[in-house]
Amino acid sequence: MSQRFAGRTAIITGGVSGIGAGVARRLAAEGATLSLWDIDSAGLACSGAAHTVTLDITDPDAVHRAASSSAAALGKIDILVTSAGVTGPNQTTWDYPVAAWDRVIDINLKGVFYCCHAVVPFMRSNGYGRIVNIASIAGKEGNPNASAYSASKAGVIGLTKSLGKELAASEIRVNCVTPAAVKTPIFDQMTQEQIDWMLSKIPIGRFGAIDEVASLILWLASEECSFSTGAVFDVSGGRATY
Repeated sequence: MSQRFAGRTAIITGGVSGIGAGVARRLAAEGATLSLWDIDSAGLACSGAAHTVTLDITDPDAVHRAASSSAAALGKIDILVTSAGVTGPNQTTWDYPVAAWDRVIDINLKGVFYCCHAVVPFMRSNGYGRIVNIASIAGKEGNPNASAYSASKAGVIGLTKSLGKELAASEIRVNCVTPAAVKTPIFDQMTQEQIDWMLSKIPIGRFGAIDEVASLILWLASEECSFSTGAVFDVSGGRATY
């Protein structure tokens, strides 16, 4: 297997399960040294990663401490993949619990901001970096009965565009991916009605596979991704063709 990430270090949030775990596995297989951040301490203990941090990414001070810990353990930070996220309830906007809305925004949007805020200074001092934020097709189209999730992922898209432009003159590239539904443990947070609706929107007629999304993320995290920044990359089975 190619060792295109030999000598590179990577932080992956939500690295214990779903897309984050898939990306971690692929990066490690291609030579990267990993620091996994997750709230699941038991999962981290079984991950086999070189460095782990049990972390609630809604705590900005804890995120900054985690970045310092990762940089010290790995020697530098080359790659950040922000995969931690939640879906929140499936309810209409007018019935949506305010506390649940706040939690989704805190994890999915503010958490990504905190991670970028903490990690970018290390990349700037190192003169190199690749940031890949995991957004969602819901952030482009807006899923009914998922207003908080859709709004949070739209925010991640906007954050990615801003940060990509701010860092464009450097060797740091910032992009995001917008998958359609991929069957991961996050499905356990959704109703069957919501799952069926998402499948109905995908022309290919199936959900995405973790490795299909991971393949795109790995290219964005590589040196090969040198002329794309602040961009949004769909992996949606034909749902988004724009």
